[in-house]
Amino acid sequence: MERQVLTGPTIRPLDHRERIEWHDHAVHQLVHPLHGVLRVSTSRGAWVVPPNRAVWIPAGVPHAHQADGPTEMRSLIFEVAALDEPTVLVVGPLLREVIRALSDETDLAAEHRHHLEQVALHQLRRAEALPLMLPTPTDPRLVQLCDLLAADPADQRSLRELGRQVGAAERTLSRLFRAETGFTFPQWRAQLRLHHALSLLAAGRPVTRVAVDCGFRSPSAFIEAFRAVFGTTPGRYRNG
Repeated sequence: MERQVLTGPTIRPLDHRERIEWHDHAVHQLVHPLHGVLRVSTSRGAWVVPPNRAVWIPAGVPHAHQADGPTEMRSLIFEVAALDEPTVLVVGPLLREVIRALSDETDLAAEHRHHLEQVALHQLRRAEALPLMLPTPTDPRLVQLCDLLAADPADQRSLRELGRQVGAAERTLSRLFRAETGFTFPQWRAQLRLHHALSLLAAGRPVTRVAVDCGFRSPSAFIEAFRAVFGTTPGRYRNG
């Protein structure tokens, strides 16, 4: 694994499906897609990060990125920690403008840059953390099952039916889900579907189409599940 050296803010355009392979940094990093969607992976799990969100990655945490659609990735670095663990945060108007200023203006005076960094840290510590992590299992049978559902989130098969394909009993898989992800199987699948929905909404897909593509029983069931987790409707989320 590579240790990438970051000496200041960066702007990196990424093509659809372009990956930044596993690496870490000696400094804390805030990653924000100005447009597009990023999928950020660590050993603990994966996050979907749309344009109104950012992910905090502490120093020394191995991670990888993948763009979902053409994406512009903004990155800030900090010597001081705002948070102890990788976390997806809401990016409000002030934090968004501070990220833009720090990454756009490379010739800022040191005092001005320090002041903006302090504003960013203050905003990060106050920002709402979102439950967007999709835990990553390690058991080979569970990995195979999760890969099947990630390839088709609308798959409606039960845990017993999926177990037949991966060669494990329903009870065994149910126990493994709790032990390795902290979720029950229905909870994990619901989180996977919401992850997929975030990417489709960010791409401008209609809410009714997203509901079908993600396997929800109906658009109203999708809206209810989305609001329960994110506190807003899919339509309002998509429109910013």
